[in-house]
Amino acid sequence: MKPTSIALHQQQNYKSLEPTTQMQEAEALWISISPSLGAFDQPFQRSLARQVTLTKWQYTQDLDESCEIHKAVMLLEEHMQSIADPLHLLGHGLGGTVALLYARQHPEKVKSLTLLAVAEQPAVTWHAHYYVQRHLVPCSQVRVLAQLAGSLFHKPPYAASQLVEALRQDLERAPLLHSACHLESLPQSGVDVPLMICGAEDDAVVHPSALADWSRWLKPGDRQYLCENGSHFFHYSHPQKLTQEVVDFWRSQSDESSISELTLEPDD
Repeated sequence: MKPTSIALHQQQNYKSLEPTTQMQEAEALWISISPSLGAFDQPFQRSLARQVTLTKWQYTQDLDESCEIHKAVMLLEEHMQSIADPLHLLGHGLGGTVALLYARQHPEKVKSLTLLAVAEQPAVTWHAHYYVQRHLVPCSQVRVLAQLAGSLFHKPPYAASQLVEALRQDLERAPLLHSACHLESLPQSGVDVPLMICGAEDDAVVHPSALADWSRWLKPGDRQYLCENGSHFFHYSHPQKLTQEVVDFWRSQSDESSISELTLEPDD
């Protein structure tokens, strides 16, 4: 396991850092569990980093380690112990799932939670979708991944062979117990912190209906945002628009806090 902390604020070249003053002053933390797919997060990260002080926590699982998502949550907890103030947590797919599991356990450390392409059953990731397709279609891994890659992007940004290799690496290192014979499930519930659920209308993995299932857990002030297109990696296709929506959500939380403070009456 190799969790690292990376400062993203207005940086063109990311580098690994130990917790520093910059980390302590961060406003938001991006949770990454898929290093091989990190290029698809960068347009949104860079756009968001122009608005707030953003850092990234990245988990990389070694090939000889057992697959268990709760280990990633435990390591994230260790990292958050070094952060004094609550942060806005956000992540896409499996990264969002880890952020969700952490926020349920430690709401006092989370200012808000923003989930991108995370279903109400948070184990429904592209990895699960792959194993379903592998079970239904008697094709090689490469062919199934190639077919899947075409459905994950509104406009594939790289050659098919590059996308297949990136997906293959992520499949090998994902800390989930999915297989062709078994699909893992995770607890379904809400969180005590402000929550924003984001997705795309044409996402072949996390369908709008799967996002709509979150409605039973939403609290007053929580939000749902749905892109018209963009597929599973909609934050790659529409980074500026998503940044506007997320920052507006965060600011609304600050405004509500300010209103609550103003309405408090002094003790007699």
